[in-house]
Amino acid sequence: MNVPSPKRTAAPVHRDPLQPATAIPELTSRRPRPLPDFLERNASLWTLGVLVLIIVGFAATTDNFLTKQGWQAISVSGTEILLLAVGETFVIVSGGIDLSIGAVLGFSGMVSAVVMRSLLGTGSGAGLVMVTGLVVSLTVGAVFGLVNGLVITRFKVTPFIVTLGALGVAEGATLLLNGGQDISDLPPRLSEIGNLLLADGWLAVPVAVAVAVTVVAWVFLAKTRYGRRAHAIGSNAQAAVRTGIDVRAQLVRTYVLSGLVAGLAGYLAMAQLGVATITAGQSDELSAIAAVVIGGASLSGGRGSIAGTAIGAAIIAVLETGLVIAKANSAWQLIVVGAILVGAVLADQQRVRAARSA
Repeated sequence: MNVPSPKRTAAPVHRDPLQPATAIPELTSRRPRPLPDFLERNASLWTLGVLVLIIVGFAATTDNFLTKQGWQAISVSGTEILLLAVGETFVIVSGGIDLSIGAVLGFSGMVSAVVMRSLLGTGSGAGLVMVTGLVVSLTVGAVFGLVNGLVITRFKVTPFIVTLGALGVAEGATLLLNGGQDISDLPPRLSEIGNLLLADGWLAVPVAVAVAVTVVAWVFLAKTRYGRRAHAIGSNAQAAVRTGIDVRAQLVRTYVLSGLVAGLAGYLAMAQLGVATITAGQSDELSAIAAVVIGGASLSGGRGSIAGTAIGAAIIAVLETGLVIAKANSAWQLIVVGAILVGAVLADQQRVRAARSA
């Protein structure tokens, strides 16, 4: 008499709640997909390949692209995008979105300019004026982020609505601050520093600052408990709460960080131009979000990296500058960035569907 052997059941899987959702081992077998699996594991690699192809394309079709002047134009124009995208990465990985960063950039720079102009009128030294302006710009950005985070977490309003409202508030306040006029009477030393070139003219000071911030952000998101908690909240906020993570405090800190980086970007943009403009930061949130998504982050949260974001920001900067060098209509910049954003979101949705079907 044959006695049937008992069925074997899979051992329960204990998941580290601070690990991203992609760290969950697969319980079911599926057909190997070498190329899609490789691209999924190396998202930054194929994004880097796209960047190289774009550079080769512009180099072959335009003059003065692969020159020192071309690199300066690309790197300087990409400073704002990179900084805003770095802050946006933390927000998107945590399952939110911040549409206000471009407007906060403009408003923080304008408030800083008003304060510096007032201090110059009192005879204060240029060094004190510039440091005070930097502190003011960072503070304004952080306050906007704090308000966004508190409204989202305390009143349970969706991040899209809260930050969209903050965008309108910041843009309106920028227009009211100086009667809708730019402010140009700033310390001359500020513009000198903002346009100072290092490494034999290959590296501007604002670009060096943006690179340093990006490296620090990479460490925070990839190597610290803060970054692991951000991934955990974006993957499953309710599960994160059950594991003891203070989700509210984490999200508030994340939006403060986003606003803080936007304030820094506003100050650097003012230093580069030597003037605080009422149009600073307009539509930059679109480019920043596009850079984050192009870099492999998921708009549903739980996935993203600073390295991928940096490559995405480089793609946006190269496209925008390349189109200018090619003397294309400026409207094409918005069209191209918008089309790339839609394409990146569609690619992200395909990745999510493939993961669910697997």
